[in-house]
This record gives sequence, C-alpha cells and structure tokens, in this order.
Amino acid sequence: MLRKSLLIFSILCAAILIGCSKTEMSNSNSGSTTASSGDKVGIPECDDYLTKYESCTPKVPEAGRAAYKSAGEQLRASWKKAAAEPTTRGSLAATCKQATETQAAAWKMYGCAN
Repeated sequence: MLRKSLLIFSILCAAILIGCSKTEMSNSNSGSTTASSGDKVGIPECDDYLTKYESCTPKVPEAGRAAYKSAGEQLRASWKKAAAEPTTRGSLAATCKQATETQAAAWKMYGCAN
C-alpha cells in the first residue's frame, strides 16, 4: 500500500513540476524520444501510459522537457521493477490506469492526444 501511494504521489509531483515549469506553449518539435522508448513494462495499461507520455515529450515546453523525460524514465524503471514482483504486479494495472487519468490534464494542456 505504501509503495502504491508513493508511486501515485510521485506521478502527481511530476505532473505538478511539469505544470509549474510551463512558461509559454511553444510547439517546438525536437523529434527526440526517450532512450527507453519501446522498452515494455509488460502491463498493457502501463505500456499505453508510457507510449502516450513519450509521444507528448516534443510538445512539452523546453524549460520542462528534461524533467518530463526524466520523470517518464523513472516511472518506467519503477513500473518494470513492480511488474517483476509478484506481490505488486497485480495492482500495477490499476495504478497505471489511475496515472493515465491523472496525467490526462497535463497532456491536454500540452496539446497532446490522450
């Protein structure tokens, strides 16, 4: 329960950090994706979230893009670790679904499809 709460808290912090670093919406597409792109967690809800998250990276304002990418990489690593543990794997789909719902507002703010 503590790990799940910590994970959700981390997601919310990342969303707040991204929102606070937003200066002016500049739609500069650098065409870059995270180095871990394509590295699947193995839980469809989590993989879907990470695909959406990464596809929005170029639309995040430059000032917050590095933090956004880093947060995504940390989530991927955390979720992969949780997926490998039998005790946490079962609740991971719900966690990722909740993360998608939470992050939807930030994606909309950046003009990303969700």
